[in-house]
Amino acid sequence: MSSYSIKDLEQISGIKAHTIRIWEQRYNFLQPTRTQTNIRTYTSEELKMILNVSLLNKYGFKISHIDKMSPDQMEEKILSINQVDGQKERVVNNLIKEMVSLNMPAFEQQIDLYIAQKGIEKAITEIIFSFLERVGILWVTNHINPAQEHLATNIVRQKIIAGIDKLPSITQYSKRIVLFLPEGEHHEMGILYVYFLLRQNGIYVDYLGANVPMSDVEFMVQAAKVDYLFCHLTSPAKKFKLDKFIEQLSKIKHSGPVVLSGQLIQDYKGAVGSNIHLKRSLSETLQFLHSI
Repeated sequence: MSSYSIKDLEQISGIKAHTIRIWEQRYNFLQPTRTQTNIRTYTSEELKMILNVSLLNKYGFKISHIDKMSPDQMEEKILSINQVDGQKERVVNNLIKEMVSLNMPAFEQQIDLYIAQKGIEKAITEIIFSFLERVGILWVTNHINPAQEHLATNIVRQKIIAGIDKLPSITQYSKRIVLFLPEGEHHEMGILYVYFLLRQNGIYVDYLGANVPMSDVEFMVQAAKVDYLFCHLTSPAKKFKLDKFIEQLSKIKHSGPVVLSGQLIQDYKGAVGSNIHLKRSLSETLQFLHSI
C-alpha cells in the first residue's frame, strides 16, 4: 500500500500543510499514522479523502458539514458541483484517485469520456495537463510507486500523441523547432505537451524523443535549418550532469536560441552562454511558446 507525506497531500490537493494539520485536530476525516520520529504518513484512502474534502470546501461546503458526510454523500455533493472549473477539477481528482487505486480502466474511461464530450484538444489542455502538473512532483521525488507512474503515463502518452495526430498537418511554416530529451531522460510528458502546443500554433516540430545522444542533436542542426532547440528536463538518470549538458549545448553550432525548461531548470544557479535561455516556470515556458 502506498503512503504519502503531508507535503505530498499539499502538492496534490493544493491545501496547505498547516491547514491539513488544523483539520486533523478538529475533525475526524483524516487519521494519519506516525513514524517513530513522529512524522505523519497517509494512506491512499486518506489521499482520496483529502481530494474530496478540498474540492467540496473550495466550492462552498463548510468543513464542519463535510466532516459529517458519508462517502456516498460526499460523492453526491461532488457530482452536484455545477461550476465549469469545479467540474474540471472533479475529473482531475478522479484521475488521481483511480491512479492511486490502480484502477486503470476507470482512469482511461475518465479521459475518454472527457474527450467524447469536449474533444481531444480541450481534454489535453483542461484535464490531462492539470493532472500531470499536480502529480508530476511526486514522480520526480519518487513518492509514487513506479507501477502507478508507468501505468498512468503510458495511457496519458497515448492520448497526447492521438491529440497531436489529429491536428492539421503542417506543410508550410515560418518556424521550425527541434524537441528532444537528453540521454538518461525518459520522462516524455512535459515535452509531448510542448509538442502539442507548438503544433496547435502552427509551428513545425522535429520530435527526436527521449534519451537522445548529443551527436544526434548536432546532426539535426547541421542537416536542417532549425530555428530553435528545446529541451524539457524532469528527472534524468543520476549520472546526468546538468552543468556538463548545458556546456555541450552552448558549443553546438546553432545560430538560434536553445531553450531549457522543466523541474531541473527551476533552481539552476550556474552560468549559461548567451544562446541558452532558461524558462524557470510554467508561465515563462508558455509565454515563450506563444511568442514563437
